[in-house]
Amino acid sequence: MEAISKIFSLKQPTRSSASSNDEVNDDVQVRITYYQSGYGASQKAYGQAITLKACLQNVYSSFEEQCRKLKEEQRTLKQPYVEEKTRQESELRNAETALSIQHDKLQQQEQKIELVKQDIETIKSNPEKHGITDSKQPHALFYIGLLLLVPITIYLFVFYISATYSALFKIFSDDSLSTAIFDAQALNNAMKEGWLEGVLVLTIPSVFLGLGYIIHMMQKGKGIKNLLRLVSLFIITFLFDGLLAYQIEKKIYDFTKTPTTPAYNLRVALGEAEFWMIIFAGFVVYIIWGLVFDFVMKEFEEIDKIKAFIRVKQQELKRLEDTRTQINIDIEKTKQLISTIKGRIEELQNKIDGFILNIKQYMHYHNQYIEGWFQAINGELALPDARKTALLADCEAVANEHLKSLDLIRPQHQHIIYSKVS
Repeated sequence: MEAISKIFSLKQPTRSSASSNDEVNDDVQVRITYYQSGYGASQKAYGQAITLKACLQNVYSSFEEQCRKLKEEQRTLKQPYVEEKTRQESELRNAETALSIQHDKLQQQEQKIELVKQDIETIKSNPEKHGITDSKQPHALFYIGLLLLVPITIYLFVFYISATYSALFKIFSDDSLSTAIFDAQALNNAMKEGWLEGVLVLTIPSVFLGLGYIIHMMQKGKGIKNLLRLVSLFIITFLFDGLLAYQIEKKIYDFTKTPTTPAYNLRVALGEAEFWMIIFAGFVVYIIWGLVFDFVMKEFEEIDKIKAFIRVKQQELKRLEDTRTQINIDIEKTKQLISTIKGRIEELQNKIDGFILNIKQYMHYHNQYIEGWFQAINGELALPDARKTALLADCEAVANEHLKSLDLIRPQHQHIIYSKVS
């Protein structure tokens, strides 16, 4: 084994003036020395498998120890890990910077949340501080508008129940011409004709009130599209009233016309005072109802500005808390990333502080040693052929067992890394 140890002097850090041919010659010389060492050891041990096992272990141990001492080769083999460590350290600095920024954001978010909570707590005791006048007392304008809205709503229900019944179901006779526009028995008569007719007549006013509510909600929006929608709703309502008026007037006209009277049409309808009276009794009052309803809703929103202020602040608080939750999630992810990077850096540093064994190179030397061992058995030992065959088989099994113990049977990597902590 002393010869094997000495041959590694050929693999000391190369001089800058050494040529590639010298390096090749050195490697060839090392292989020859391994072959000769195996050949000589086999002669001395008579090719015994048990001795081969110890010799192979010594060869591996000697190669491993010399690999530790070859600093230049180790530096070359470790260079990829040094570069990876540098890259990981750069990522660590970036992650730590990101974590610092996230902590700053979290602190700012906490301050915003605390300010909003203080606003919610102090608004009732000191509303003027937040630019809100005390509006806890009922507004007279709200109640005046509400007193006007209720009878107008009742009027619209009565009007549209009567007008719908007259336009869709009523059959005119001499005693009913005076009730063409308003029929006090419209709902009762519709219910007598059938429950579906009664439900239809009763629910028609809700359609108009629903349109009024939609108009009120859409007035809060802005833009050309929103304005066009509002105009469309008013036009639809006007056309609905016009159709009701046209149908009612047509029934009256058809009942009272003579053989010489021209057929009823839109031109005739536009010239009838009753036609316009029905429209104004419905549509104009509906417009008034919508304006009063819009005014009442706005005043209702102003009855207690403190509640509206708290509601807005609670919505803002919810958004801030959601943002804070997301920031905390990001912080935890960044911490996990930092922990992973630090673990990777520590792993790389252990590899850098340890040493790397060149498997490919060792296998070359191992094979040379085994070849010398086998050649000595075949050429130097005076044994029967059967005995040589058995001895060679035993030695091959020992060699395979040695490689298996080192996990070098068909190795998946070119290097074995022995870290500092190993």
